[in-house]
Amino acid sequence: MSGILRIRGFEVHQGFLPRPEQEALVDDLRAVLARAPLVQPVTPRGRPMSVRMSAAGRFGWITDRQGYRYAPTHPQGTDWPPIPASVLAIWEAVAGTDRQPECCLINWYGNGARMGLHQDRDEADFSQPVVSVSLGDDGLFRMGNEERGGKTESLWLRSGDVVVMGGEARLRHHGVDRIRFGSSTLLPDGGRINLTLRVVT
Repeated sequence: MSGILRIRGFEVHQGFLPRPEQEALVDDLRAVLARAPLVQPVTPRGRPMSVRMSAAGRFGWITDRQGYRYAPTHPQGTDWPPIPASVLAIWEAVAGTDRQPECCLINWYGNGARMGLHQDRDEADFSQPVVSVSLGDDGLFRMGNEERGGKTESLWLRSGDVVVMGGEARLRHHGVDRIRFGSSTLLPDGGRINLTLRVVT
């Protein structure tokens, strides 16, 4: 199934990446993670997050007891690897901007992992979209409002789906309530990879 859904300003490109492109993308990401390993971050309050994270590009987004922020180096002190060309091609196809992403955040969801409702607002220019790529197991994506609370809508994102969060959706709260662990055969051990591409400065 392929097509574009528009929900609350979120532009969901269903089935955007065919299976061979998903497999090639995973190979490219393995090379990134060999240089910038996944870490389990903690919130400023010291609470471990259920996802594991890494990044590519000029900046990575990190969280620790010092707060949420973009940083030019991995927590281990090394520079982030460049964003793979295969990932940049997705941005160029759907983002609708001349600017290039400066961060590709890589989130890995294992069995039971989730991401609470949040806004992406650590960037300097909210006129630039955030582009999200789903790989692996299905994830239940929840879309809310700019203000906390109120009604929300949810949609299962499947491997190969791409979501553009721009315009009215740019500052809407969103999150992943759960994944269907083992619903995809893309990753041999199961789990979900989510990439989010952002212009930071």
